[in-house]
Amino acid sequence: MEKKNLTGVSEFLLLGLSDDPDLQPLLFGLFLSMYLVTVLGNLLIILAVISDSHLHTPMYFFLSNLSLTDVSFSTTTIPKMLVNLQTHSKSITYAGCLTQLTFFSLFAFLESLLMTVMAYDRLVAICHPLHYLVIMSPRLCGLLALVSFSISLLTSLLHYLMVCPINMKPPNLTGVSEFLLLGLSDDPDLQPLLFGLFLSMYLVTVLGNLLIILAVISDSHLHIPMYIFLSNLSLTDVSFSTTTIPKMLVNLQTHSKSITYAGCLTQLTFFSLFAFLESLLMTVMAYDRLVAICHPLHYLVIINPRLCGLLALVSFSISLLTSLLHYLMVSQLTFCADVEIPHFFCELSQLLKLSCSDTFINNILIYFIGAILGGVPLSGIIYSYTRIISSILRVSSSDGKYKAFSTCGSHLSVVCLFYGTGLGVYLSSAVSSSHRRGAVASVMYTVVTPMLNPFIYSLRNKDIKSALWRIIIRKF
Repeated sequence: MEKKNLTGVSEFLLLGLSDDPDLQPLLFGLFLSMYLVTVLGNLLIILAVISDSHLHTPMYFFLSNLSLTDVSFSTTTIPKMLVNLQTHSKSITYAGCLTQLTFFSLFAFLESLLMTVMAYDRLVAICHPLHYLVIMSPRLCGLLALVSFSISLLTSLLHYLMVCPINMKPPNLTGVSEFLLLGLSDDPDLQPLLFGLFLSMYLVTVLGNLLIILAVISDSHLHIPMYIFLSNLSLTDVSFSTTTIPKMLVNLQTHSKSITYAGCLTQLTFFSLFAFLESLLMTVMAYDRLVAICHPLHYLVIINPRLCGLLALVSFSISLLTSLLHYLMVSQLTFCADVEIPHFFCELSQLLKLSCSDTFINNILIYFIGAILGGVPLSGIIYSYTRIISSILRVSSSDGKYKAFSTCGSHLSVVCLFYGTGLGVYLSSAVSSSHRRGAVASVMYTVVTPMLNPFIYSLRNKDIKSALWRIIIRKF
């Protein structure tokens, strides 16, 4: 990014509510008293909920979160206004303005989402009173609060990045109209072999995942949460592969390495979208298996269609916001003469290395987002399977253990394949200095994993195989 001091703007002027100097003391006293009442009242609610065990229920848990958000929301604006009123100043620094905007967006969206969650809590309490504590379990309450905060944080970062570009060169001034994707090999004799190999793998990926989607849609026996999430994962796998493989096939066939600047940004955005969506859907599926095995009698009550739709929508929303963040980060960069990407698709880390802008903030954001949207889902999956394994080990009969393991074996295999290959790529790239080896290793999680997922689920799952056989029999 360009440095902030090149904008010519070091501060803004907040005109406030009135220019009348006689009103300044009145406004100061009024807003100071309102702020103190806001802080004191909400802190008393938080203290009451924490100290009284009778209030350790979902409704008061969300209320305490809302009170903390209210205090933070007021603190983003009122103290600065009070300082300006007291000092008869209207200025706010450039950095202070960006900080205020970011935190204002964060707590405004968080308040809105918490109110939505509280409305859902009241819906369950009134419409399903007997199952209230089962549905609104502490685990779900924590998950809803964490998801609300994550969405709000990503949205506030988007607002920050949208305002930040006012001090940066527009992308069309970088002098770069296209990039060169070096691909997997420069050997011309290997090009036809690579084209045939990746074309066949892509067709198998699309066909296999579409068959799973068709089986779930056409068979009413599969209209249950586990297979609804599976169909969403299959659709994500197809989309994930489509962001990279077709462009690689075109370049191999035409003996070209170019991709336009707009095409590179588009590919990066959709790649981030479907990569994070796949990770979140796997976490949701792990939670689904946790409830099915640890709470089988309440499974259909907890994992109801409303919650399934909510989890899928939230996963897509978080992934979309994250991909937009990646888009904004790259669109602000300036690129110089070197436009060769040692990969077969536009990878974010490679683009940052090619940039001649200062990428310090971008790298911090990447690690921060990776820690949240990579570490948190993986931690959730590990926690879910820890609970699942401990629950299975308490089952006395061997048949019961086998049945329980068989319901989550396919998902666990897919999780290990996706995260194992992904972590392997980044660990190998950190150890090895060869960019081409990193590109070859990336084939595992971008091409191989989506191709193998349908085989893992169909070969290990009797319901899927039965549904596919019924479709074949009906057609032929």
